[in-house]
Amino acid sequence: MENIALIDSFSEFKDNKSIDRVTLMSILEEVFRAALKRKFGSDDNFDIIINPDKGDLEIWRNRVVVADGFSEDDNEEIELAEARLIEPDFEIGEDVSEEVKLIDLGRRAILALRQNLISKIFEHDSTNIFKQFKELEGDLYSAEVHHIRHNAIILLDDEGNEIVLPKSEQIRSDFFRKGDSVRGVIKTVELRGNKPAIILSRTSPAFLNKLFEQEIPEVFDGLITVEGVARIPGEKAKVAVDSYDDRIDPVGACVGVKGSRIHGIVRELGNENIDVINYTKNEQLFISRALSPAKVSSMEIEMYEEEKNGKKGRVSVLLKPEEVSKAIGRGGVNIRLASELTGYEIDVKREGLEEEDVELTEFIDEIEDWVITEFKKIGLDTARGVLDASVAELVKRTDLEEETIIDVQRILKEEFEE
Repeated sequence: MENIALIDSFSEFKDNKSIDRVTLMSILEEVFRAALKRKFGSDDNFDIIINPDKGDLEIWRNRVVVADGFSEDDNEEIELAEARLIEPDFEIGEDVSEEVKLIDLGRRAILALRQNLISKIFEHDSTNIFKQFKELEGDLYSAEVHHIRHNAIILLDDEGNEIVLPKSEQIRSDFFRKGDSVRGVIKTVELRGNKPAIILSRTSPAFLNKLFEQEIPEVFDGLITVEGVARIPGEKAKVAVDSYDDRIDPVGACVGVKGSRIHGIVRELGNENIDVINYTKNEQLFISRALSPAKVSSMEIEMYEEEKNGKKGRVSVLLKPEEVSKAIGRGGVNIRLASELTGYEIDVKREGLEEEDVELTEFIDEIEDWVITEFKKIGLDTARGVLDASVAELVKRTDLEEETIIDVQRILKEEFEE
């Protein structure tokens, strides 16, 4: 096999990969220099001439003519007798350039060279893909389902790039078949070995943010800004929006007439319930809005000197009894999202707590903490609140067993009987 048209013999790699001809030839030179170094010990005295028009290359070894018997390095020096076999008028001290044919490297070297070339081309391609997708982190992206595994869905985009949607990044109600188009945000891009690992997410708050940008023109144009997003994927989300133009109602623009604008986003997220609220720098007002649909009577804010667990302070919110369960929400979802959106730990207290009533936390020695937490999740934080509810109602609204509820009510009744 000669050097002529060598590049064309590797055309299958170029055709299948995002690599231009100039880069391919650069890789070829790098690979050949490595082969020459292995064969001759050094490649410093070799010229590799690549012809981009013809798509071939030539290798020339340059040596200095020395007297017969005085050569100390066969790679860099050539004895006079051997030099005159190439050109009869060579003299000592002159430079000799001799073309090296591919076959001179040996069959094994040629096979190794080919394998090295394949590796370098794939490495170059992987690096380019990594750089391309690294710039897309946090952006909306679509790809098609190629393969479904128990812990992840493997997607392919239009360029044939593999993208992974792990189970942990899927919405609970997600169900896809092979060939389905899937949207999400590029969450992370890492190089694992020489292969880029591209992770797509549908549970990230950034996904909801990007859907607002895509589906709501005013957000895309910058007339409305998304100031914060808190999500429990597939269940509920709260989005704070603002506009610097007083003529624009940011909430109304995002929701649309009868929910027409936000409906597509809700459907994309598996019917995730989305509360859109007006953002404000007034902390008390913002917290009140975040706790919607509950109506807050009053609150006290305690700022931390330094953030604790990602929170900048603690808020004690006072509510009328009928508003407590609304603020907390089913399973504590509403208060959890409000806390995440505002950046405050939120404590809910019932307004007009009767003197003869007792907070459940007073029974911590007799009732386990996790049981008290279950009652608090449904807005029951006092003894009277738990006693006033029927056992059947409490079984339905909490994750507690009937036996546990009966036992708790017995303990509470004993307190008031005393």
